[in-house]
Amino acid sequence: MNVYITIPTYNGGDIWKKSCESILKNAPAGTFVQVIDSNSTDNTRDIAIAHGFNVHKIDTAEFNHGGTRNLAVEMHKTKYDIVIFMTQDAIPEPGFVENILAAFENDKVACAYGRQLPHLDATSISRHARLFNYSNEDYYASINDINKKGIKTVFSSNSFAAYRIKTFLELGGFPSNTILSEDMYLAAKAVLAGYQNAYVSKAIVRHSHNYSFLEEFRRYFDIGVFHANEPWIRNTFGGAGGEGKRFLLSEFVFLLKNNILLIPKSFICNASKILGYKLGLNYKKIPVNLRPRLSMHRRYWNSANK
Repeated sequence: MNVYITIPTYNGGDIWKKSCESILKNAPAGTFVQVIDSNSTDNTRDIAIAHGFNVHKIDTAEFNHGGTRNLAVEMHKTKYDIVIFMTQDAIPEPGFVENILAAFENDKVACAYGRQLPHLDATSISRHARLFNYSNEDYYASINDINKKGIKTVFSSNSFAAYRIKTFLELGGFPSNTILSEDMYLAAKAVLAGYQNAYVSKAIVRHSHNYSFLEEFRRYFDIGVFHANEPWIRNTFGGAGGEGKRFLLSEFVFLLKNNILLIPKSFICNASKILGYKLGLNYKKIPVNLRPRLSMHRRYWNSANK
């Protein structure tokens, strides 16, 4: 199977250089890497070129989580069988390409995502989130797993995920204008079409965020906006209520063992998530001019999305 990697970038900073170095070190020799850069004002494009990557520049205002990634597929759809999406702050580990490709030996697999371990500087709260959401057990989720797995059936993350291009195009690709969660959208389309969504625990990147309370609020506001705009996903696969309760209990136990002083912070953090998500679900009731201030992805809120 012919495979390439594509990465949207914008002012990648120091971690982008580390990501480039790890890709070159750990990907098979000669792997093509396509960067779609949203007119960075730092040296992001120079770093990519120095590492032998192909760079395509777009205007900052043109970026969209779905549309920009669709562009990356359109550019190379006739040359490759599989596309691997990564983000600029994901640091791949050895075997990341070969291991995620193995999932596509199953003809039913339309998409597969890999394991995300926390960065070495991750806080205990951030470490737990990665360890909870990315276990060491593989799975292949299909329409038959909805009753058992619920919304987890279509969980995915384009921080490190791969797609069979033929099926990607058949399903219409990502939504061209979405605030985020284009990965879940495509996985849901695939599962409902009879395909499978795979999780590959041996395909690993380092990727995590030490978000502040406000950043957590804004990110979950955006997740709520996505689900408000795509209600069919929750209607079909269910909400995250049960999974959320398991997460809260797991985090509490984890912090008791590893950093008890962070328990009060975790309570505030989780309250920020819940409040942000609830407001996002009801964003149409919020004054138009206030919506971008509540959001992590403010460029989304142009006139077409107000």
